[in-house]
Amino acid sequence: MRVATTEHAVVIAGGGPTGLMLAGELALAGVDVAIVERRPSQDLPGSRAGGLHSRTIEILDQRGIADRFLSEGQVARVGQFSGVPLDISDCPTRHPYTLGLWQNHIERILAGWVGELPVTFYRGREVTGFAQDETGVDVELSDGQSLRAEYLAGCDGGRSLVRKAAGIEFPGWDPTTSALIAEVDMAQEPDLGIRHDALGTHGIGRVEYEIRDGEIVFADSGPVRVMLTERHVGATTEPTLRDVSDGLIAVYGTDYGVHNPTSISRFTDTTRQAAAYRDGRVLLAGDAAHVHAPDGGQGLNTGVQDAVNLGWKLAQVVSRTSPAGLLESYHAERHPVAARVLRTTMAQVALRRPDERTEALRETVAELLSADEPRRRFAAMMSGLDVHYDLGEGHPLLGRRMPDLDLVTTAGPLRVFTLLHDARPLLLNLGEPGGVDITPWADRVRLIDSTYGGRWELPALGAVTAPSAVLVRPDGYVAWVGDGTELGLADALTTWFGPAATARP
Repeated sequence: MRVATTEHAVVIAGGGPTGLMLAGELALAGVDVAIVERRPSQDLPGSRAGGLHSRTIEILDQRGIADRFLSEGQVARVGQFSGVPLDISDCPTRHPYTLGLWQNHIERILAGWVGELPVTFYRGREVTGFAQDETGVDVELSDGQSLRAEYLAGCDGGRSLVRKAAGIEFPGWDPTTSALIAEVDMAQEPDLGIRHDALGTHGIGRVEYEIRDGEIVFADSGPVRVMLTERHVGATTEPTLRDVSDGLIAVYGTDYGVHNPTSISRFTDTTRQAAAYRDGRVLLAGDAAHVHAPDGGQGLNTGVQDAVNLGWKLAQVVSRTSPAGLLESYHAERHPVAARVLRTTMAQVALRRPDERTEALRETVAELLSADEPRRRFAAMMSGLDVHYDLGEGHPLLGRRMPDLDLVTTAGPLRVFTLLHDARPLLLNLGEPGGVDITPWADRVRLIDSTYGGRWELPALGAVTAPSAVLVRPDGYVAWVGDGTELGLADALTTWFGPAATARP
């Protein structure tokens, strides 16, 4: 028997990190949002991806929840590019490090935050189809229930049903390498660490570990995480414990009495990107929009940042604050970011190929990255701190993330990121108090008179001229920079936060 249709403003297919972050952003903006997730709970078999980069930690800090992750993760002030270490400790950010934290913990903590917000969950169900019209989307679930939404967001992974059903092309490159990853118990003590041979890279490590002085120190006992490069690419069957055992014997000469698998999966360097991130009232984010090799740990981070870019824009469209055309900026801004991630992951895969010519190239790249300028440039890129949205010519801050400055305000000392906790746009007046007037947008944009006497420094770029004012979007990116005048401010406010109140119908 068919269940009656339930209505929501936005339905999100997929409750992984991207879907959870998007739901949180929408809920903060007062949007009625629901997540459809096939798992009956947030539990995730195995640890999957691991690690949060500096910009993602900054985003979590912008929402006031970074400490929840920092209290459980392992800080490492060294990144890497295809195995070449990158010192990131001098990046101009409050978080100049990578945080070691497996995806199952990342999801659990994110879900805890989302659970504090008015978000509806449909667990143990999947989106099986949808039909969109001029006013919304009818979403069909696997249990026969139907949902009606103004917008549908596909955060349902690399095999996204939403992307396929929308007819959005997914061009790219087929895999050249394949690897097994498993969490298992072993009867014998394994040879922990990384191993390289003619097949590629392999590794065994305890699931539980610490990072001390930039070095991984594994627990003395407990389950192990195994990664094995496979001899052949293109397997279509699900991997088994026998595959793991055979792979261990091939590389280590023994399977160490492997048993009791918690999870076994396969990953490749398949590299694809959605041709469009939007089709009418259907949007894509995270792995549904882009897949690539895990080198550099950029996939989860890119997806979370997709969600934060999309969330406030979609909320403004749903609330009729902004026209639907604002959503075009989502593809325009995020598609190039992921395209570069695809390029850098392909480069990293190429650099770790196990032959002497590639080794010579890797050594050359390592020598190059030991110099400060290229090191800083790559560190900013790999940590997500150098993202630059093309918002036109102007001050170097324009289109880049706003630094988390320690401001002096009439309410006392405040960090910039603290002012972004509620995901509202922010105009920081750093000049004469009362020198900027945004009265027609006062219902949407928070105006703060403040001072900052320190240095303005951007990742990879270095020091920049101090502005007189900055307009900061809810995602933490700068939409307008003042030079002592209000030239261009009204246009920026209209573009990003809708027409002035007196001009609205």
